[in-house]
Amino acid sequence: MRVGSAVCTVLFMASLLLSGCASYARYTHDEIKDYPLDVQEKIIKGEVMPGMTPQQVRYAWGPPSSVVTAEPEDGKQKEEWIYATMAGVFKTRLTFIDGKLVYIISSEPGKVK
Repeated sequence: MRVGSAVCTVLFMASLLLSGCASYARYTHDEIKDYPLDVQEKIIKGEVMPGMTPQQVRYAWGPPSSVVTAEPEDGKQKEEWIYATMAGVFKTRLTFIDGKLVYIISSEPGKVK
């Protein structure tokens, strides 16, 4: 019975560790509390919208797969964030101009609402 008990204990501990990973949040309430309510709601739902800052997008979606910083155009900073699958397939591209999300292009159905 001791071996069965040890196996059960190991399985229980593994399930706790895995369930802890599943509930990981990319932000705390204190980090988003000063944002406008519509932005807070988007972050909580895991959605993005034009006008969000890079930090707000990170809170909603986490870090991008890659970031491309372009040469400034007309004095404006431009940055593109790519969110891809593990296989590296393009899914969604976000374009920030002067620190605000301006364009959302996605090949993933239902990603952009």
